[in-house]
Amino acid sequence: MRNDIKILIAGGDMRQVYCAAQLAERYSVSLAGFENAQLPPAAAELNTSFADGELFDVAVLPMKPLSGEGVNAPYHSGKLLPADMNIRGGGTVFAGLDTERVAELFPRQKVVSYLGREELLLKNAVLTAEGAVQLALEALDRAFSGLPVLVVGTGRIASALILILRGFGADVTAAVRSSASAARAQLLGAKQTYTDSIGGEYVLVFNTAPENVFSDTEVGRFREDTLFIELASAPGGFDDAAAELLGERLVRAPGLPGKTAPVTAGEIIAEAVSAMIEEGGAGYED
Repeated sequence: MRNDIKILIAGGDMRQVYCAAQLAERYSVSLAGFENAQLPPAAAELNTSFADGELFDVAVLPMKPLSGEGVNAPYHSGKLLPADMNIRGGGTVFAGLDTERVAELFPRQKVVSYLGREELLLKNAVLTAEGAVQLALEALDRAFSGLPVLVVGTGRIASALILILRGFGADVTAAVRSSASAARAQLLGAKQTYTDSIGGEYVLVFNTAPENVFSDTEVGRFREDTLFIELASAPGGFDDAAAELLGERLVRAPGLPGKTAPVTAGEIIAEAVSAMIEEGGAGYED
């Protein structure tokens, strides 16, 4: 174990807990902001307080790191503020999203996004796709075999979705915007259609496109019982009129890895953070 780098895992959901447990196998790790959580045995001894004034070289914040002026910490009784976290000046703060805002709150530290790691994005895409399939299976009273499904996009998440759905025997079409994306969909074994002519007899639609694809006109081209699952980051693919028209037929599903596979999701974050530390991304200056 390396004791020369002290890491604070601060706030977030259970992904952070399992991230802490994984990193604790190699580093000196403390866990903050989880006094109201039921912790697994591997992390139960990692809880910490800041009363002893221990300095940390590294902090790992959640995928969505901030809530108000503090760290996003739903299992914490009060506010988890940067000033209370005792991160060494010149140390490193790892976070997922909103790193510019994180940098404003940690002006004496180096702020790095672990979302810059392609291996994390690829592995996280698979977890998101698996969670989306689980969500759809629970919401529909149908088998996937032969089911007409539309996947909007051909990025990491969409590609993983297409492969998983085809494994179930679904009849998968990818909605694309370019000939290059159409070729990618073809290589994945999916049919292709273009988003400007979107619509049809699909029972299930997954959107992974982060920009508007669906207006009330577009969603009106689908069956009256089509289920739409939104996987894209805000603002997502549905405008207000489309969302209002769909009502409960539109399921927004942010942060699926943290809900459906927190153990693996946390371990993936830990792997990325550990790699960045070993590559020299966690040095500090007094």
